[in-house]
Amino acid sequence: MFKKKNSLVIDAADHSARGGLLNRRLFLSSAIATSAALATTRAAYGQEMVGEGQEDWVLYPGSDALEYSNRSRFEVASVKRLLPNDPQEFLDLRLTKFVARTPLDHLMGTITPNGLHFERSHQGIPDIDPNKHSLVIHGMVKNPLKFDISALENYPTVSRNYYIECSGNSSILWQKTPTDQSLQEIHGLLSGSEWTGVLLSTLLDECGISSDAKWIIAEGADNGMMTRSIPIDKALDDTMIAIRQNGERIRPSQGYPMRLLNPGFEGNTSVKWLRSIYVSDRPVMSVQETAKYTDMMPDNKALQFTLEQDVKSIITRPSNAMSLKKHGLYEITGLAWSGKGKIARVEVSADGGNTWADAALEGPIHTKMLTRFRVPWLWEGGSAILQSRAIDEFGRIQPTRKELIDARGRNGIYHFHAVHSWGVAKSGKIKHVYA
Repeated sequence: MFKKKNSLVIDAADHSARGGLLNRRLFLSSAIATSAALATTRAAYGQEMVGEGQEDWVLYPGSDALEYSNRSRFEVASVKRLLPNDPQEFLDLRLTKFVARTPLDHLMGTITPNGLHFERSHQGIPDIDPNKHSLVIHGMVKNPLKFDISALENYPTVSRNYYIECSGNSSILWQKTPTDQSLQEIHGLLSGSEWTGVLLSTLLDECGISSDAKWIIAEGADNGMMTRSIPIDKALDDTMIAIRQNGERIRPSQGYPMRLLNPGFEGNTSVKWLRSIYVSDRPVMSVQETAKYTDMMPDNKALQFTLEQDVKSIITRPSNAMSLKKHGLYEITGLAWSGKGKIARVEVSADGGNTWADAALEGPIHTKMLTRFRVPWLWEGGSAILQSRAIDEFGRIQPTRKELIDARGRNGIYHFHAVHSWGVAKSGKIKHVYA
């Protein structure tokens, strides 16, 4: 059986799952690329030739270079969404709760621009003078030491790509009924960056930690003095003191002038505006690890220190931020990540999980970092349910929603990582559904 769509002949063998999912190898075919490009060109330009009817920007000189470049004025839709959405509620809560979510539907690749990285603060963003700020490492160490930003820059630095995800990301999906919130509102507490800093193990080694040390207690310099306990094994592994993000100094909203970064751990453990690391033989049991950031189980008991995040993926396009305008060939793309290591595989379904097709993964694939996946999809106008599920290098598989709820009950707030579903109607409208 052969079908001709957008000047592309598709063999029945090109289908890898039901619902129109095609084999990922087609991305390597010049025919599919040429077909998509020609369709886009004809739609955009019709019969006009380049050079006819020149626009104003061709006729006049452009603007001068800026000291710090701006993005195009036509990209105004790509902004962080501030929550809560109600203005009065925002005014009431802004001193204790501030959330801004990354517009994942507007981004491609895996690196989040600094200005669009999600933000979460409990007492607002402090205005810290780096010349008056320092980090103290003390407690169960032989030599307590103080480090300012200039001292840190004299140590050997590393640059590594890591994601950060708030443990409350996707939390609305614990509720019994599907939400009409956007992709950004549901999953926008997630971002990926290249972080540069000093490995904490380097500083702890210089301080000389006690053999009896089991934990570090990290404290921020914000008004709420965010405090979290981190196992010493993690601190001596890949934890870093980050001072730069995507090449430039980290911004105030991301912890300027220095923050703790715990790759693969829930985001609140990467304490911003870091000022103290206390080495201890026990956790501090702060409010952020007792009353908050614990996982309620079906028996009403709470799990503490579930810090390492699970394997997870989401489809970012198509999503409910768009509608399908016409039948034809589309790219399904999204992000996958694991708090334990690398993503090994991502599968995509267009029929609610009955059949699955392997997606192509874009490299290089980093440990504890977002991985972009994509697969071609031929939409012929029928209803569909789009899903993705990720598998990491340790064989952990993203669970279905039923599997997650069966294991953890319905009391959860944090760590929702089940398969997410987009329902596509025959009209091309997309909404969140449970499947």
